[in-house]
Amino acid sequence: MGRNTSISLGNHFENFIENSLSEGRFKNASEVVRAGLRLLEEEENKLIILKKAVQDGIDSGRAENFDAKKHLESLKAKRKNG
Repeated sequence: MGRNTSISLGNHFENFIENSLSEGRFKNASEVVRAGLRLLEEEENKLIILKKAVQDGIDSGRAENFDAKKHLESLKAKRKNG
């Protein structure tokens, strides 16, 4: 069981929570906040993965003898053939 935490939301988010509750999308304000935090956590994790992929690309160095046209044709062929 979680602990109670007091937070100040402001009018915009208070109205958003009230609308979400009145539409029956959530049972209580805690559910709305938890759903929002789950989405934030997912986005943060995506950002971490993206930053790592960018760094991996940087660390891999420059490509040599890279033919962009052939590479694009190869990607199109893979997409076409599944």
